[in-house]
Amino acid sequence: MTSAPAWLNLDRSGGDLSGQIYRSLRDRILLGQLPAGHKLPSTRALAASLEVARSTAVEAYERLKSEGYIEASAGAATRVAALERMRPERQRDDRTPLEEARSDRPSYRGLFRPGVSDVSDFPHDAWSRHLASSSRSLRSHHLGYENPTGLHELREAILEHISTTRGVVAEPGQVMIVPSTRAAIDMLARAMLRRSGRKTAWMEDPGYSAARLLLDDAGADIVPVPCDEQGIDVSRVEGPQPALIYVTPSHQYPTGATLSLPRRLALLEAARRHESLVVEDDYDSDFQYGSRPIAALQGIDRAEVVAYIGTFSKVLAPGLRVAYAVVPRWLVPEASEALHRRGVAVATHIQAALADFINEGRLRAYLRRMNQQYAERMALMTDMLGSRFAGRLAVSGGNGGLQLGAWFCDQTVDDRAFVAKANALGYGLMPMSGFFIGKADPGILFGISQAETAAVQRLAADLDRILS
Repeated sequence: MTSAPAWLNLDRSGGDLSGQIYRSLRDRILLGQLPAGHKLPSTRALAASLEVARSTAVEAYERLKSEGYIEASAGAATRVAALERMRPERQRDDRTPLEEARSDRPSYRGLFRPGVSDVSDFPHDAWSRHLASSSRSLRSHHLGYENPTGLHELREAILEHISTTRGVVAEPGQVMIVPSTRAAIDMLARAMLRRSGRKTAWMEDPGYSAARLLLDDAGADIVPVPCDEQGIDVSRVEGPQPALIYVTPSHQYPTGATLSLPRRLALLEAARRHESLVVEDDYDSDFQYGSRPIAALQGIDRAEVVAYIGTFSKVLAPGLRVAYAVVPRWLVPEASEALHRRGVAVATHIQAALADFINEGRLRAYLRRMNQQYAERMALMTDMLGSRFAGRLAVSGGNGGLQLGAWFCDQTVDDRAFVAKANALGYGLMPMSGFFIGKADPGILFGISQAETAAVQRLAADLDRILS
C-alpha cells in the first residue's frame, strides 16, 4: 500500500482530519481488514494522496502507534501490529433490573486527599449566570416526570463532549444522567446480576474500594483480577462466568496504569464470550499530562459489552452531583425503568445549566486551564518523591488523573499505620493496601490537586520524619 486506500475518504467539512485518519485505520485493524504485518504507506505518501499536511498524517500514525495498533521504527516500514480480533455482536434477552444499593466509603480528610479537584479555580461567575438563566427559562415539559434519564439537551451535550475527547460511540438515548458514579455502578450491577442470573463480578485488584462495596452490597461474589503495569489481566482469572467486569482502563485506580491494547482486546473478548457487561469507569480521563489520552474502551467495543460512566464531580466540583452512564442499547429500557422507579435524578435546572456550560465551550476552556495546572502539580509531586525518597518509595503513574501512587520498597512496612501518622498531621493520604482484595502491597496514594510548592515541601519534610 503506497498511497491512501479507496475507503479512506475524509470529510473535510467535519474537521479533525488527523482523527478521521486515525479512526478509519483503527477500525479496519480491529475488524481484521488490515491484517498483522500489513505495510502502511509512509506519512509523506499518505499525506500527498489525501492532500493534507504531512503533520496531519504523522499525528494520526503517532496516535495509532502509542495505542499499539501499528509498529514503526527508524528506517523501517510502518506495519499493522499483531492483535486479537474482535468478534460479531451477540443477541441478548430482556429481564428486569433490581433497585439501588447503599454503601459507605471510608473518609480521608486533609491535604493531598486523592481523587478531589481544586475547587478554588471553579468558574463561579460563569456557572452562576448559567444557573440563573436556566432557572428562569425552564419550560413545563422540563418540570414533569417525562425525562427520567435526563434532559435531552444535556445528554446531547455530554455525548458531543465525550465522542470528541474520548472516542465514545453512542446515541443520545443511551446517555443517562445520574447524581454520581456510585448510582451508575449500583444500577448497572443490579441490572446485570438479575438479568444474567449469575452472581459473579470480576474486579481489578487493587481497585476502587467504593465500587467493591457497591458490588458486594448488590449481592455479587467478587473475584479479584490481578493488575500490573499494563492494567487488568483477564487471562489470570478462573471460576464462574461473571455477570459484569468493573475496570478503570484509562487511568487505573489506584496504580495509575493504562490498560494496554492487547489487554483491552482480551477483556472485550472475555466479556463477549461470557456474555458479561464491562463497566468502564472513566472518571478522571479528562486530566492527561504529556500525551494525548487513549480512546475509551467503549469506542472500540463492537459487541456492545461496555457501559461507560463518567462524572463532573471530579472535573468541575463535587457539589454539582452530576454524573452519567452511556448504556448499551439492549440495556436502555431496563436502566430507564430503574431510574424512573427509584427517583434517582439530578435537579432539572442543574442539568440545563450544565448543558449550556458545555455547549458554550466553557467546559473545554476550563479543562485546558486545569490540565496545565494539574500537570505542573503532578510534576512537583513526582520530582519530589523521585529525588527525595529514591530507594524508599517507588512511584507509579504520574501521566494523568488526580492521584499518584507510591509503593514502599520495604515490603514489611505497615502502610495503614504510616498513613495514620501522616494524616494526624493534617493530610488525607490513603494506604495502598486498602485497595486490595487479595495479597496487598504496601504503599501510599497521594492526591495532587493541592500540590503547590509550599505544600509539597511541607509534605516532604513530614514524610521524611515519619520514615526516618
